[in-house]
Amino acid sequence: MSDLQLGRLILRETMAFTESAYQGWSMHISGIEVCPMVSREEAWDRFDGVLGSMDSLVPAIWDEKAERNGYYTISSASGEVLDRKRQGIVTIAWKISLQRHGAETDIDLETRLSGAVRKNDFSLTGERWSAPPVGHYGYYTGATAPSLMTRTTADGTITVYRGIPSGVSPRWGCRLDDYMRGRVRLLTDGLERVGASHRLAEDGWELTNGLVRVRPLTSGGSIEVASFTGGAWRPKKWWADVGGTQVASWDSASVLRNDVEQCVVRLTAARSPVGRTVLDLTLRRGSRFVEGYLQRGDSGSLSVYLATSETLTNNTSYLVKTTDDADGNRVTLGSAKTYTAHASGGLTKTSVAAIDFYLGVVAGGGSAVSGDTAVNLRDQFIGALPETTAAVRR
Repeated sequence: MSDLQLGRLILRETMAFTESAYQGWSMHISGIEVCPMVSREEAWDRFDGVLGSMDSLVPAIWDEKAERNGYYTISSASGEVLDRKRQGIVTIAWKISLQRHGAETDIDLETRLSGAVRKNDFSLTGERWSAPPVGHYGYYTGATAPSLMTRTTADGTITVYRGIPSGVSPRWGCRLDDYMRGRVRLLTDGLERVGASHRLAEDGWELTNGLVRVRPLTSGGSIEVASFTGGAWRPKKWWADVGGTQVASWDSASVLRNDVEQCVVRLTAARSPVGRTVLDLTLRRGSRFVEGYLQRGDSGSLSVYLATSETLTNNTSYLVKTTDDADGNRVTLGSAKTYTAHASGGLTKTSVAAIDFYLGVVAGGGSAVSGDTAVNLRDQFIGALPETTAAVRR
C-alpha cells in the first residue's frame, strides 16, 4: 500500500494498476481505507470524496509511481463497504478510473468563464476577473493582456487578473503540487470536505479561500465573515433579517457546489408560523468578499446588516465605511439591485422575495491598492462569472 494524493484527497492505494487506451488513455486504480487505522468519520469521508469527485479535474501525485503523476479527470468510481460499527471496524475497498490528460509539463489549464455579468439596476458593466492557484505561471489571454494585482492569503500570495477580454478563456501552467494552493475550502468537524454529498452540521462548518472566512453563528448574528489582513483574521458579524425578524440560528446547511475555484453553501431556517428563509453563500478563489442570495418565498422586506452598528456611506450601488477601523480596514457591502441603507450599516429591500449582496472589507482602508478599493470590489461582484477549469494540451 502507498499514499496517493488525488486533488484534495489522500488515499491508500494498492501497488498494482492497469491502463488502457480506447478513445483516450485511462488508468484504473484501487485501494482500501480502514478504520481504526483512520477514524470512522475520515474513512467514510475519503470514500464520499471519491464518489463526489466524479468528472472532476484533479492533479494526481503518487508516492511509488511518479512516472504517472499528472492531471486526470475521474471518470468512474465504486467501492465495497464492510461496516462493523459495534466492533469499531470499517473497511472500504474502492476502485477509480482516471482519464489521463498528461504530465504537468504537457498540459495547460484553461479558465472557462461563461455567461454574462450580473444583471443590475445601475447600468454597470462590472469587471471580468479570475484568480488561478498560488504558484501558477504563464497566464495567457492572447493579444490583449489583462492587468493584475496580488493579495496575501493564508496560503501565500495569489494573483488576481483583472479586465480579462470578453470571449477569451485564459490559459496558464501549474505544477501539480501548486494546484491546490489558494483553493476554496469547506470544512466541518475539522475535516476538509470533497464533493457536495456530505452532511453539514448547521452550526459547525467553515468556508474559506485564505482571504475570506465564513462561519455560521448561533448567537449575536446570523453569520460571521472574517477577512485575512495584516497576517490575521479580522471578523465581522452580520444579521440576515426577514420582515424585521433576525435569523438567530440555522436549521440546516447543505452544499450546492464544492470545487477548488468556487464553493456554494445553502442555509435554511424556519419562519414562524410557516415558511422558510434560504441563504446561499458563494466564495470564489482569490475573492475579497462572500456573495449572498437571501430568499423568503413570499414578498416582503429583506435586510443584511452589521450586528455591531457602524456608520457607512451609501454610494447607491454599494456602502462603505469612510474611516479605517482598528484593523486598518473599511467594511463594505453592496447589491446589484436598488436598496435602502440600513441604520446599523447594511441594506434593506422591500416588497421582494429575494435579494443578492456581497460582504467584505476594503483591505488597507484609505491606503487600499488598486483592485481592492470599494468601487473595485463592487465591480468584481457585478463581473463575477461562473468558472470551470479544463486541461488542454499545449
